Amino acid sequence: MSVDRYIQNPGPKKPATGLAAACSTDSAIATETVLGVLRDGGNAMDAAVAACLVQAAVEPFMTNHTGTVTFLCYEARTQTVHQLDSSGTFPSGLPPFQPVPQGHGPYAAVPPSACIPGFMPGLKAIHERFGTRRWASLCEDAIRWADEGHPVSSFEYGQYVWALDFVTYFPEGRAFYLPGGFPVPVGERFRFPQMADTLRRVAESGPDHMITGDWARAFVAKANQMGWPITLDHMTETPPLWTEPTRFDHRGVEVVGLGSPQIQGLFCALTLGILDHLDLAHMTCGSADHLWAMGQALRVASLHWGYMGDVRFVGVPTDVLLDDAYHRSLARLLWGSRPKADLTGLVAAVPRTQWLYNVGFLTGGAKPTGAGSQQDRPSGSCELAIVDRDGNWVQMMNTLQSGGIPGMVVGGVPMVGSHAAFGMMTSPMEHKLVKGMRQRQTVGNTMVFKDKKPIWSLGSPGNVHCTVPQVLAYRLDFGLDPYTAADAPRMLPMTDDFGLLVEDRVSAEAQAGLARLGVRVQAAPAYDYHMGSFQMCWRNEHGSLDACADPRRCGVADGLRD
Repeated sequence: MSVDRYIQNPGPKKPATGLAAACSTDSAIATETVLGVLRDGGNAMDAAVAACLVQAAVEPFMTNHTGTVTFLCYEARTQTVHQLDSSGTFPSGLPPFQPVPQGHGPYAAVPPSACIPGFMPGLKAIHERFGTRRWASLCEDAIRWADEGHPVSSFEYGQYVWALDFVTYFPEGRAFYLPGGFPVPVGERFRFPQMADTLRRVAESGPDHMITGDWARAFVAKANQMGWPITLDHMTETPPLWTEPTRFDHRGVEVVGLGSPQIQGLFCALTLGILDHLDLAHMTCGSADHLWAMGQALRVASLHWGYMGDVRFVGVPTDVLLDDAYHRSLARLLWGSRPKADLTGLVAAVPRTQWLYNVGFLTGGAKPTGAGSQQDRPSGSCELAIVDRDGNWVQMMNTLQSGGIPGMVVGGVPMVGSHAAFGMMTSPMEHKLVKGMRQRQTVGNTMVFKDKKPIWSLGSPGNVHCTVPQVLAYRLDFGLDPYTAADAPRMLPMTDDFGLLVEDRVSAEAQAGLARLGVRVQAAPAYDYHMGSFQMCWRNEHGSLDACADPRRCGVADGLRD
């Protein structure tokens, strides 16, 4: 693969088809690593570990080696689905540590908090349970890319400029992100020699180097120096959690999404259940009725976040949240409140400035495009989908979210910290400072089964809480093929004042219909990367595998043929 081929930017993507093994990742480099591991006899889980290590070495604007790992895996041998949650955790007995002051935008009053890294503990747990290749061999590509550097794309360069105030707040961040005093130009190689040294130690000593070893001790020492009195014991007091996913039926298939402490599975069940009783499948795709129903269903489902969380510590009424009769009641509530008069005049009369700010509340920390706000800390993640020749199927995320000390770099490893709120019922990312408890999050790893076999997996960063049910609905309710379902316009949930932020590919007829319903439409870019970037694999009608990457970011889908 030439250097030019590694530089990918957002734009139309051609699905890879007719494959014996398939993958889709957020990076051409990570996809190359996955195929290399699979070609050498590793399984999908081996390939996922190697790809995560590489992504954190070549996409520090989206992920890093101290963030969060979530993992949904279908093990073909046992025909079992496994879920792992290894998000960053908050040390017991200590208040939130927030060394970087507030910035601007909708979350200005909530500086990011430091937390204990979850990335390496998560990869360690996956490798111990499923790995067939030597750990050190899975580190080789990450070491090489950190050493030699990766070519910078225009998308990556833009992310650094956008988050410059945050990533350069400390001298360590300035040294990492501004070598020579300037961002690395587009097309040039961005090298991380200190990171490469750390990863060599990770290869030699195993992931414990960053959990209890020398890097971990350096991390604790830096934290103590900054005023965060953690100890080495805090690094292991909340181990990765193997738990059960959430399952529900929808239109002839079984959807399997992340369960507690993640809330995406329940959120999707609520959203799709409401839409089923609103009869979404018989609406015209892209119509005002469709957009109104989706916006309203997403909004109502999001009002239930506060009733979800870590079931080991809080009551979660799962039976109610999955109850079809409850979904029917919520749909009746929505349909019964649908306007009867033409409200176009009201929409035209209310100044936009009275409602634009509210759009930012549901963006999960991302900048609401066009809303006149600035959010100056990174908000990125990397999703990957992998299916090997034996039918093992992985959908997982690694992300810079919820790991390490915000803005700090230790041993060449940058960190962002956590955007979690504390004790807030309406936040999709929330935590209560209880020892051993895991924070509520909405990571979107999802699989779809038919006749007890996986037929499709999908997931995305970027406003995951609302994008996954939309793509599921495009595919399962409207019958779009997977790539078209990912390509189709996406929106945020409707706000309390009937605002709807949607990508600018909505027909004039649909906009007029929404205005009649009293909905104030705000246009995001036609392809807004804050609306996520799906990585998918699926079984086609011929029995072979296909894969695709979302056009909104820089992903690449590929695979192996017989």
